[in-house]
Amino acid sequence: MTPAIPGKSPDLSAFPASLFADDDPMSETNRQNGPPKKAMILAAGFGTRLWPLTIGRTKPAIPFLNRPLIEQTIDYLRRYSITDLIINLHHEPASVRDQIGDGSRFGVRIEYSLEEPVILGTAGALDAVRERLMGGTFVVINGKILTDLDLAAALATHRRERAVATLVLLPNKRREQFREVLLDQKGHLKGFGEFPDRQRERGGETPLMFTGIHLMEPEIFEWIPAGVPSDSVRDVYPRVLDAGRTIAGYVGSGRWDELSTLARYHSISLAYLRAEGKDSICGDRCQLDPTATVERSILWSDVTIGEHARVSDCILGDGVTIPPGASFHGAVIVRADMVPPGGAPEKALSGEILGENLVVPFLE
Repeated sequence: MTPAIPGKSPDLSAFPASLFADDDPMSETNRQNGPPKKAMILAAGFGTRLWPLTIGRTKPAIPFLNRPLIEQTIDYLRRYSITDLIINLHHEPASVRDQIGDGSRFGVRIEYSLEEPVILGTAGALDAVRERLMGGTFVVINGKILTDLDLAAALATHRRERAVATLVLLPNKRREQFREVLLDQKGHLKGFGEFPDRQRERGGETPLMFTGIHLMEPEIFEWIPAGVPSDSVRDVYPRVLDAGRTIAGYVGSGRWDELSTLARYHSISLAYLRAEGKDSICGDRCQLDPTATVERSILWSDVTIGEHARVSDCILGDGVTIPPGASFHGAVIVRADMVPPGGAPEKALSGEILGENLVVPFLE
């Protein structure tokens, strides 16, 4: 499938009026405000598996096609007229606030929820702002994804099933390492299974995976513990099911990409670039010697590449200089002077200092 190009004009009529007809089973709660207007963007994580790209910035603040990744999420929500947004922050919060601000230039209103001293988890993040999420259905979305999944269709399922929450799902056709979501014959959540076995017979049933997009009713707060970190999948949804309430699953189709690792960031960036007929991309103020070779690479801002140097399948961070004659393949390269004491965090790929740069291989 050809990727949709980020930044397209929003379709502000994406929610059909029929969703809010008087006979809609959930309309008593939601008719006052029409379509959902509020959303929580989860952006507090450390982005350990994206290190060293997350040195000095949180995951949703990294550039994607020369725009902060979180802008893609804002555009997606705005397409559905969801313009009252809350973004939770913890790691390097200024990296989002300084780039996004109050949201006015995107046609939305943004408030921030700073989580200190600890990250509160996906449900604890909601608890911290529960008073701001009252008044109707709201959306919760991960800030590290790119998607064109049909949120209006997901809302139709949510209303029809009278659900406390609805998970937006996709068939995991490639059996990637996302925990399986188990639905009953009515399409209601039964629970969560194991990670799919890639060696399993391909003729078997395709597992479902969660996309990181939820639709929720304020009623969900009855099961979110107050004042403590908690996780929606681990701590909240099992309690909702134990209470006999419905959590629905909407199985969608369309574009969905999750930028959680260096390899994913690189491959997904290239897929979008190919859709534009491009091989590589440069940020602002890059200087490439005419004799240098750049192939299938993502260059952030202020990158300099010397004469006869060669980079292929690389990601070059802000301010990186590639010396004349140097050659790199399949690596993330950032300035060595940016690396904090202690080096790579746990779960991050390790690298080595070469001259003025830290080089972290990510392709075999």
